[in-house]
Amino acid sequence: MAFRGPKAWLWRWRRNPLKRRIDAVEAWVVLGAWMVTIATGVLAGLTATGSVEHGLARERAEWRQVVALVTQKAPGTAPGPASGHSARASGEQVWGKVRWTAPDGTGHTGQVRVDPGSAAGTAVTVWTDPHGELVTAPPTASQARLRASLIGVLVGLSAAAVPFLGGRVLCGRIERRRLAQWDMEWARFGPYWGRKTS
Repeated sequence: MAFRGPKAWLWRWRRNPLKRRIDAVEAWVVLGAWMVTIATGVLAGLTATGSVEHGLARERAEWRQVVALVTQKAPGTAPGPASGHSARASGEQVWGKVRWTAPDGTGHTGQVRVDPGSAAGTAVTVWTDPHGELVTAPPTASQARLRASLIGVLVGLSAAAVPFLGGRVLCGRIERRRLAQWDMEWARFGPYWGRKTS
């Protein structure tokens, strides 16, 4: 088993007679890359989270439930009382044409999910935006927080990847340059290796 000494914190900034200028440059590049990565990820994540929460809160405030009427009999057959269950309880629904009136008084038509066999004139509840167009039900406050948090994490990680990868690429170039310097010095001093000085 190889011997491992105690871990030296901040070893890149400690004095060392073998440390070269390129080693100091690499130390600052690593520090800068980590600082920019963390700052970028946190700022992008918080900004995205706030933007998504604001947008979803606006949807909850502006979208309204309205009563729409089925315009023609929906496909399928409505289960009778003898079947012992309703289509709504089983979750089976079909697409049906409906019409509704927007807040500005204009009439709209569209397709929504309704119970099979719904007769013309059956009332169904739909969600509309301020223009009276059909929308899905807005998320609740807790659903909005969860969605905003997930999107914020994804955006933060994606944004942080850019400076992180940039720092890795820069450190790779520094490492190649350091190896090239070692090769030059080895070519200069290698022939003297093992030669007696006296």
